[in-house]
Amino acid sequence: MSSAPLDHAVLQAAATWFARLHGAQNDPAATAQWQAWLNEDARHRLAWSYVENINQRFGSLDSQAEHARQVFDTVRRGQQSRRAVLGSLCVASAAGLLGWGGWQRGWVNSPRAWFATYRTGLGEVRPLTLADGSQLWLNGQTALDVHFDDDVRQLRLYRGEILIETGKDPRPLLVATRAGRMQPLGTRFSVKDQGLQTTLSVFDGAVQATCADSGRQTTLGAGQMMVFDAQYGGTVTDAQALRQDWSRGVLVAEDMPLGQVIDTLRDYRYGHLGMDPALGSLRAVGTYPLLDTDRALAMLERALPVRVVRILPWWVSIEPR
Repeated sequence: MSSAPLDHAVLQAAATWFARLHGAQNDPAATAQWQAWLNEDARHRLAWSYVENINQRFGSLDSQAEHARQVFDTVRRGQQSRRAVLGSLCVASAAGLLGWGGWQRGWVNSPRAWFATYRTGLGEVRPLTLADGSQLWLNGQTALDVHFDDDVRQLRLYRGEILIETGKDPRPLLVATRAGRMQPLGTRFSVKDQGLQTTLSVFDGAVQATCADSGRQTTLGAGQMMVFDAQYGGTVTDAQALRQDWSRGVLVAEDMPLGQVIDTLRDYRYGHLGMDPALGSLRAVGTYPLLDTDRALAMLERALPVRVVRILPWWVSIEPR
């Protein structure tokens, strides 16, 4: 698949064709029209492959095929609008499906993640109190090992994001990712593993970050954040509140670009969540529930000139109203 982002309109067309074909099985006319669309442009084939990959991760839609067929039969008879069709297709629940978000972002990068001390699923926020009194929050799709001995307290983050409020203990606390090691000095901070990079945000106290390969060290104070990898420490910038707001299950948007809001919601939602690029200039204000993304989308629909379009249970997009 091309490394360039797929065009939003083409993706929407591919998803619509997918819904139509599953609702009009054994319809030679529909199949011929789809084949003609597919052959028109290489981008159409890439988009179709993208949709098929998502469907494969979510399992077969055979159980919904009969319902979809009835919906499209009704449309052909002119008894239902297209908008109503899309609503009808969403009646089937997406509960229990494997999240596309988790697969797309490489949920398991190490076999150790499967056997980590603590693991969370998509859209799950889990609070913990460790043996040393430290308060710990695990964001969705997180895998973490915890090992304490007489000399050191160690946390190994394989995947995801944690927020830590350290307890009082004479032993040093070390947090490790693939990018490096972090040692807090009585503090509250978050660590997000992003594969080869790690985002460190400090909200209280100070944290020393050491790159895994080069040994370069950077100390961050309260209100600072940095993205670094195994070789290089990144530029130190202002910490973002959203890197700790998720522990309360909310996203606090203060004049936040709509695209950033949608990017955040994707991490808590099954399936594809797209946004029309024409909405890129919109900004959101408010507190949105991360653990109920349908409600968050409904709030955005009420507050902004946007509409939520559901083509399939696992395919949702934000479009201009």
